[in-house]
Amino acid sequence: MDLSVVVPTLNGRDQLGACLDTVADQAPDAEVVVVNGPSADGTTGMVTERADVDVLVEVASRTVNVARNAGIDAASGDVIAFLGDDLRLESDWLPAVVDGLTEAPVVTGPTHRTLRGGVTTESTEEVTIAGRGVTAIAGHNVAFQRRVLETIDGFDEYLETGGAWDVAHRLAATDHAVAWRPDMSVRREFEADGGRADPDWGWTYRALAYRLVKNYGLRPTVARRTLSHAASDAITAARDVIRGDAEPTTWFGTGRQVITGMLTGGSDGLVARARDRSEARNPHGLSKRADRAVTKYELDDASQ
Repeated sequence: MDLSVVVPTLNGRDQLGACLDTVADQAPDAEVVVVNGPSADGTTGMVTERADVDVLVEVASRTVNVARNAGIDAASGDVIAFLGDDLRLESDWLPAVVDGLTEAPVVTGPTHRTLRGGVTTESTEEVTIAGRGVTAIAGHNVAFQRRVLETIDGFDEYLETGGAWDVAHRLAATDHAVAWRPDMSVRREFEADGGRADPDWGWTYRALAYRLVKNYGLRPTVARRTLSHAASDAITAARDVIRGDAEPTTWFGTGRQVITGMLTGGSDGLVARARDRSEARNPHGLSKRADRAVTKYELDDASQ
């Protein structure tokens, strides 16, 4: 197995350094590809000075799916793994990847989160939509056989969030199994606030509606799932208002963002479905453009 590890990053210089240290320690023979968004924190200089990074790709886009596709283009391995720049590989990660790929062409695992009260982890998540079983993947901790990425044409660059779920739907559509390995674990060290940021509700629901309509069309199941998510979040937000943790105007503003996001995403999903009628369902995929990389450094090249 020739393994390439792709690490997208954007203004994450310090956490990226810690991430790359664990890759060098746990997967020393892997090709390491760093895809750097338009960072302004000295990431480029730090990466070019490391001896354990093979390729650095500079991209102009801030969208992680563009960075992932640029990483696929730059990687040479027959197995390509994607790793978040704020994560650290744990000791059994590589053996779990190898073991998982004997069962399925895609393997994913949990993220351990260090909190003040201890450590949390995740379990596998599976859903059934329109009779199709879908196994969730972690876009920041997943490994693919290259041929699978070529079949689904990589990640959908329309999406600013939810790209991993979109891939999961398309893997199911193309009958590619996903293996879950608890030992394929990575760790995220949270800050005191838990490392959580307020969600962009507009894009959250735009992405949800887009990927469901694109992959399944206008079905009652799609509408039901979308509205169910919206109702659940609306109830949670209303409770915050009742407790005094949020203003009523914020609740109404969020509602407008959700509705606008659903309408925009659903409309764009219909257009995308019409543009790519194949099982790949990816009109914004890997093969659609060749100009993602602004600069590419082969760091083992003596000329650099």
